[in-house]
Amino acid sequence: MVNKNTTLSNLIARAEAGGGPERIQKQHESGKLTARERLEAFLDPGSFVEIDKLRRGVGDEIPGDGVVTGHGLVEGRQVFVYAQDFTVQGGSVSAAHAAKICKVMDLATTTGSPIIGLADSGGARIQGGVESLAGYADIFLRNVLASGVVPQITCIMGPCAGGAVYSPAITDFVWMVRGNSYMFVTGPDVVKAVTHEDISKEDLGGARTHSEISGVAHFSSVDDSACLEQVRTLLSFLPANNAEDAPTLDMDDDPGRSCDGLAKMIPSDPSKPYDMKSVIRSAVDHANFFEVHEAYARNIVCGFARMAGRSVGIVANQPTHLAGCLDSAASMKAARFVRFCDCFNIPLITLVDVPGFLPGVDQERGGIIRHGAKLLYAFAEATVPKVTVVIRKAYGGAYDVMASKHIRADLNFAFPTAEIAVMGPDAAANVVHRREIAESKNPEETRRLFAKEYREKHANPFDAASLGYIDDVIQPEELRIRLVSALAMLRDKRQSNPPRKHGNIPL
Repeated sequence: MVNKNTTLSNLIARAEAGGGPERIQKQHESGKLTARERLEAFLDPGSFVEIDKLRRGVGDEIPGDGVVTGHGLVEGRQVFVYAQDFTVQGGSVSAAHAAKICKVMDLATTTGSPIIGLADSGGARIQGGVESLAGYADIFLRNVLASGVVPQITCIMGPCAGGAVYSPAITDFVWMVRGNSYMFVTGPDVVKAVTHEDISKEDLGGARTHSEISGVAHFSSVDDSACLEQVRTLLSFLPANNAEDAPTLDMDDDPGRSCDGLAKMIPSDPSKPYDMKSVIRSAVDHANFFEVHEAYARNIVCGFARMAGRSVGIVANQPTHLAGCLDSAASMKAARFVRFCDCFNIPLITLVDVPGFLPGVDQERGGIIRHGAKLLYAFAEATVPKVTVVIRKAYGGAYDVMASKHIRADLNFAFPTAEIAVMGPDAAANVVHRREIAESKNPEETRRLFAKEYREKHANPFDAASLGYIDDVIQPEELRIRLVSALAMLRDKRQSNPPRKHGNIPL
C-alpha cells in the first residue's frame, strides 16, 4: 500500500529542490539568488504561504513548473508574489506556469493586495507552442485589469525578452539588477541580422540602458538583496489598493519645524542652478526622500516622502539639469508618476522652477507638444489633494502645466522672489522693446534696463496673487509649515471628474 504522507513529502522536497544542486550552484555563481531565496529575503520571516506548489505542466517532472507563487507579509501587510525559478527549464513560461501567476494576480485583485513579480525567465517555453503565448497574454490582461486597483511591481532579476517584457511595462514600477538582468523585445542576434548593428545584451537592454536612457526601469540595484530591500521601502509609502490611504507613520519630526537656511540654498541670480533635492529634503520628514526614476530625465524630480507622517508624492523641476526645462522625457516621466499617485490616493506636492519647455528641432519633431500635454492632462485629471509652490521661475505654458491653479491645484504658493510671467525678462525685453533696443546707442544697457523694468512690474508673484492665482506669498522658511497645514486641511478632499468610460490622454 502506498504511503500517501511519504508521497507528499517527496513531492514537496522535489518542488523545493528546484532544478537541483548543480543548477542552484550555477545560479549562485552568477551572483543571483534562487526564487525561494528571493522570497525569503523579501517577505517577513515565516510569512510566506505557497500556492500551487505541486502544479505541473504536461510532461513536466519537477512540481511547480518553474515559478513559485503565493502570498506573505511585508511589514505586516499582505502582498501576493510570484518568483520565476531559472533553475527549472530556465524559468520558461508554459501554460501551467502562466496559470499559476494568473491565480495569484486574481487573488491579489479581489483581496486588494499589491502584486510583486520577480522575473527570471528565458521566455516562452518553445515546446509549449501557442499555449505559452496564450499564457503570456493571460498575464497581460490581468496586468491591465489590476492597473490602478492594486500596486504592481516587477523586479527583473535575470533575462526578460520578447513578449515577456510587456507585463513589466504595464506594471507601476520596474526594478533591474545591474549586471544580471536585461530586457529587450529582440535580442542582439536578431538586431545584428536585421540592422547589422553589433551590440551586447548589456548595452541593448541592461539596467543602465533602461534606467538612464529608455526610462523603462524606474530603479536599478547592485544585487538581488538590495533590490528586494528597496521594494520593501517603496511599499511602505503605498496603500494596499485604490480604496485605502497609505499608512500614516509617527515620524517624530515637528510639523511646525522651520526650513532654516532654505533661502540661502536658492541663488538670487535666477540663472544660477541649485539642487532642488536639497529643497525637498529640507521640508519633508527627516529629510527622507525616496526618488523614482532618479537616473532618467533628470531635469525633473519625482518621488515619495512623508509630511507629518503622511505619504506624499513630489514632482519638482531640477535646475541643475537643462535649467529645469520640461522636455519630452521629463513630461512623460512626471505624467506617469502623477497618474500613479492619483490612482492610489497619494497627495501631490509640486515645486516649480521652470523656465519653459526645452526648445529645439529634435524636441519638436519628437512630439514635445504631445508629450507635454500628457503632463498637463495628468495634473488636470488628478483629484487627490494638490499643493503647488513656485520656488523661483514659472514662465509661459510651463507655468500652466506645472500644477497651476488653472488646472485644479487646490493651493498655490510662491516665494517672494518667484518670477511668474509669459516669458523671462530678457526675452520679454527683446520682444516688447525690439525697436528701442535696436535704435539705442548702447543696446545691451537698454536691454538690461527694459528687462529690469519687466521683472519689477510683471515677473513677480504679486500680480498672480492679486488675481487669486497664487493663494499666498510665503517665506522660504515657512515651506514645511505651510505644506503640512495645507495637506491637513485637504485631507478629506472629495472631487470627481465628469462621468465617462475613460478620457483619451494624448499618448
